[in-house]
Amino acid sequence: MDTQVIYDFSVKNINGEQVSLNEYKGKVLLIVNVASKCGFTPQYQGLQSLQDKHQSQGFEVLAFPCNQFAGQEPGNEKEIQEFCSLKYKVTFPLFAKIDVNGSNADPLFEFLKKGKPGIAGTEAIKWNFTKFLVSKDGQILRRYAPNISPEALEIDVINALK
Repeated sequence: MDTQVIYDFSVKNINGEQVSLNEYKGKVLLIVNVASKCGFTPQYQGLQSLQDKHQSQGFEVLAFPCNQFAGQEPGNEKEIQEFCSLKYKVTFPLFAKIDVNGSNADPLFEFLKKGKPGIAGTEAIKWNFTKFLVSKDGQILRRYAPNISPEALEIDVINALK
């Protein structure tokens, strides 16, 4: 079998509909595991700002709610969607709640973790708001720790869009 690429994956959106990541072919993606009750939750604002500034050039934030870290995403999909919409005016795609680690980890995140391991080569995601920057041709460019703000990685987004 050929080596997998990001466009081989299909995920469920926040409304439960299957979405092929092939729909995002040719775009620069920032894939993030998110949570509504995390110390990093205000990063939604920075993610939305990146989306607003760079969407017209082919950039998209893809957000995946996850409750694996201190139970910081306890809500259901409807509650998550309302929170993101009302509190942060999020317009980028939100997906169904997933696991990013362990035996039930979403295959997309397994692929991302293997493609760009974290510090000291560990694959496991350590916390909410871990970010993966993906090039227009589907290559995983970088992995960012949760404490790296969206604003701090904007230059990488700009470079990826060139």
